[in-house]
Amino acid sequence: MIFECRMRRAGMVCLGSTTRTMKNPWAPAAACAASSMAQESSGENMDRSKPRALATGRSWWLLPLLLYLAAIAPAGLLQARAQPDSNGFITLDCGLPGPSYVDGTTNLTYHPDDAFTDAGEKHNISQTEYKMLFGSLRSFPDGKRNCYTLQSLTAGNKYLIRANFMYGNYDGLNKPPDFDLYIGVNFWQTVDGWTQEGAALTWEAIVTVPDNFVQVCLVKTSDTTPFISGLELRPLKSSMYPQVNATQGLSFLRRYNLGVTDNYVRYPDDPYDRVWFPQKIDETTVISTDKMVQNSDKDEFEVPSKVMQTAIISHNASDNIILGWSLTPDPPPPGCIFILYFSEIEPLPDKAVRQFYTKINDEVGQDYMPRYLQSGAIFNKNPQRGNGQYTATIKATASSTLPPIINAYELFFVISTAKFGTESQDVSAITAIKIKYRVTKNWTGDPCDSFTWTGLRCRSAISARPRITSVNMSFSSLNGDISPTFANLTAVQYINLSYNNLTGTIPDVLSQLPSLTTLDLTGNNLSGSIPPGLRKKIQDGVLKIKYDNNPNLCTHGDSCTTTKEKSRLGIYIAVPVAVTLLVVSVIVLVFLLKRKRKDDAHSSLQLQNRRFTYKELEMATKNFRNVIGQGGFGKVYHGSLEDDTQVAVKMPSKSSPKQVMEQFLMEAQILTRIHHKNLISLIGYCKDEKHVALVYEYMSKGNLEYHIKEQNLTWRQRVQIALESAQEME
Repeated sequence: MIFECRMRRAGMVCLGSTTRTMKNPWAPAAACAASSMAQESSGENMDRSKPRALATGRSWWLLPLLLYLAAIAPAGLLQARAQPDSNGFITLDCGLPGPSYVDGTTNLTYHPDDAFTDAGEKHNISQTEYKMLFGSLRSFPDGKRNCYTLQSLTAGNKYLIRANFMYGNYDGLNKPPDFDLYIGVNFWQTVDGWTQEGAALTWEAIVTVPDNFVQVCLVKTSDTTPFISGLELRPLKSSMYPQVNATQGLSFLRRYNLGVTDNYVRYPDDPYDRVWFPQKIDETTVISTDKMVQNSDKDEFEVPSKVMQTAIISHNASDNIILGWSLTPDPPPPGCIFILYFSEIEPLPDKAVRQFYTKINDEVGQDYMPRYLQSGAIFNKNPQRGNGQYTATIKATASSTLPPIINAYELFFVISTAKFGTESQDVSAITAIKIKYRVTKNWTGDPCDSFTWTGLRCRSAISARPRITSVNMSFSSLNGDISPTFANLTAVQYINLSYNNLTGTIPDVLSQLPSLTTLDLTGNNLSGSIPPGLRKKIQDGVLKIKYDNNPNLCTHGDSCTTTKEKSRLGIYIAVPVAVTLLVVSVIVLVFLLKRKRKDDAHSSLQLQNRRFTYKELEMATKNFRNVIGQGGFGKVYHGSLEDDTQVAVKMPSKSSPKQVMEQFLMEAQILTRIHHKNLISLIGYCKDEKHVALVYEYMSKGNLEYHIKEQNLTWRQRVQIALESAQEME
């Protein structure tokens, strides 16, 4: 008997008794089961379409009290709801407008997702037979990347993450979206294509999380709008699924309970809430038992007894059971993991033998005899790469008197989780800062990933996690005091909080930042004086602090002036003296640059900004089409990055002499350490065997010459710009 289960370009998605087709070749054959699960839940217990009325009559006085409590409580309530339940589960009905509800089958509580993401829009699917889970969704029309943050996890543990989707033509466009899913900074899966309004899709992954949180991100890849219907997280034992480690995860393709025609198995029968879809194969014999099937002490998968209590066998010992899959996506799958589950669930007659071996593609396993009422598994630890064609054959040995058997199986493809996310301490600190100041710009997902948060700059290394080195929150309408949490960004060198509405005193805890060189507090409403720790750093020459235009700051004599500063006050008495200082500074700068130049500038270039590939620059500049500047070194091109950031790409010509190339690389070396409002910022660079380029922020309002000639800058303004720029470079 040959049992063949294939997955082709046109996969199958079923909803109840209806069969749907969809174009996603990676889609699980029973992806729709989540919809039928929702249908079987006790959806009739709750009608979300009926609004609830406020109390009236003698309870009129409750209204202002309720409104007051609602105004002061949201943050605390959201934080309380953004925690796992007693099982460690996180269970979200995305876009749910009403209160939490209990699923009638699993008794799991589904919560609204407001506490887990700060973006997106809620929508209802008006025409759906499924009241739970798929009756609502959250879409993300704005931003390139939008993320859910699942917190209070255990770093280094394994978790199952499940994402559910039903388009349902909620937007009336009849245009199912295409987008990518990420777990943290690592690509998980492309979500693409539903040919029917009622089609549903479920993707599931098993990963090791490096931190006490994990982020699930939806990344826009086309002109359509990403969305999600449900998101679930379940903790697993660290001993389970040995194929999963810090650099490799598993993405679910199949999980079948064989010998069953209906009724899926999940929580509470499976304590990890894996969903085992039913499957009965024609021309096979179904056997079953009502006795408990035990897991061994060192079981690596812990399949629930209810799944192992049924099995299929071929009609006789000479027939094989063959599980076949045809995976034909583009690009080909990165490799598959097969896990086959066996248990002898009927007492064998005297002298009867059931023995077989498995063959996964060309990899032949050892002879195997399933144990009575004891679950076992055969699996491959290393991914099988079969050019899209995969088979698992179960064949009786010559000494076997009984046909082969199989109770259940799982099929996964591997995903890489090797990419480093930002150091968790930095993530926690900048997230706390985001929450305190209610930052609404694109601060979502990993701060230092390819979609770096606006105003941040990071340092990356091959063997270490990225660190935040610069925070620019100037002109961000910040209110309140300066958060001491800034002191947890221990790699930061530059903090700019200028031109906000900050009040209170300057926290001395900022003096504990070991790498801080510039602190800009200009244009706020701060009071008091510069604390002793920061004043000492200023006096030692390791910190520059700017605090002009704070009317209540440093109002008591010399409370903000260091000994070193007092000795230099006379320098700034008159403009001619300032000009003289400027000239001297420039001369010293040129001298220092010449003295520090090295013969091998290429090998000494240690940039801390983003590194671009030459192909990325070709795409950003549309094949270097728009020239916006030209000099002795080469040309400057206008470009646009993937997040629509406008840039200027400076490239030396191939014929540039060695001296020009050295100056070019020295410029990059200096600009990576400079952050000043009067100096152009270096975003990144390209450096390989054939190409060198610098990527700057694009100055859309003209160059320096234009502003000097046309903007009527006063002499004082010109001297201040020149002086501060020279000091910054020095």
